[in-house]
Amino acid sequence: MRVRTTLVGATALLLTAALAAPAVAATGAHPAGAHPAGGHSHAGTRKAVEAAVAAGVPGVTATARDGHGTWSATAGVGDRRTGAPRSTADRYRVGSITKTFVATVLLRLEAEGRLSLDDTVEKWLPGVVQGHGHDGRRITVRQLLNHTSGIFDYTGDADFGRAFFTADGFSRHRYDTLAPGELVTIAMKHEPYFAPGTSWKYSNTNYVLAGMVIEKVTGHSYAAEIERRVIAPLRLRGTSLPGTRITVPRPSSRAYSKFLDPTGPVYDVTTLNPSLASSAGEMISDSADLDRFYSALLGGKLLPPKQLKEMKTTVEATGIPNTRYGLGLMDTRLTCGVHVWGHNGGIHGSASSAVTTADGRHAIAFNFNGDWAGDMQSVIDGEFC
Repeated sequence: MRVRTTLVGATALLLTAALAAPAVAATGAHPAGAHPAGGHSHAGTRKAVEAAVAAGVPGVTATARDGHGTWSATAGVGDRRTGAPRSTADRYRVGSITKTFVATVLLRLEAEGRLSLDDTVEKWLPGVVQGHGHDGRRITVRQLLNHTSGIFDYTGDADFGRAFFTADGFSRHRYDTLAPGELVTIAMKHEPYFAPGTSWKYSNTNYVLAGMVIEKVTGHSYAAEIERRVIAPLRLRGTSLPGTRITVPRPSSRAYSKFLDPTGPVYDVTTLNPSLASSAGEMISDSADLDRFYSALLGGKLLPPKQLKEMKTTVEATGIPNTRYGLGLMDTRLTCGVHVWGHNGGIHGSASSAVTTADGRHAIAFNFNGDWAGDMQSVIDGEFC
């Protein structure tokens, strides 16, 4: 699996490609009509959504919420074959946005005294992180969550890339089931990037291990703990952890990729086995649910103050301008000086972002159903600047 830098600057499970497709005008709706006088017009957001489609994204769906209510817009198509539009209620694969949910569960467990962020990985997963210089005795749970562990990213393995991020490989392996331990084993074939705690580098392996720690601590899968501790209490009805289920629940759109050939054909990659992403990027959600989640999280409704402070304690995200990384949470300074907190995510045919202001009162989440084109950062700038 290849990675690329997008959105507010974090590396996600995204393909590298390019596409040109016809633009389709955006449509928007407010609950019960327009916002009250003085409310946010979302004109910059709408312009950025339309520009993404003009740049080649098949379709976009976005939903923002603030003190004036909820605003949604779509642009482009959800199905290139039929021309059906995207829906504001579309569910989509959110990729690495999964990481914030995983980190939230681990911080809840810390608040309950069931683990410490300073526990070593070896304590909970003995013998799992070892080989070619990796040593779980020197890596803490905190370092998994803020990407300072130095552990190799399994998505950077050449064989994995050929199997899942080329058109031929994907056609053969898209429905393969991969256990979390298999993904970690791939990473252990390589040397670590650096000694634990000495630098920063985004690694999906960190969050595969974090999911494994949740299971070891609780006796339940990380998916079951996310459902019990986050999805059910917040009533996130569009959010799910599919495991090995290959389809996306309806309403949803098709997802498209060009893989590594910017001049090649467009492939429909909607169905796949998301175990290839595991707890680093398996989830499915919709824009309204993601707004609700990040608003609740930053608003202090999911974590005690101590744990939320830990989550928001950031380190420099080396190589990514204006972005610092906390525990499954990014702090990004926008062009206008506003800080937003959230995460981005991508997986085959799907690129997403969800961010909110520090108080959780103004949020936006959106999705491109193509993974190769469009300026996602401009959508965020349009909403907040």
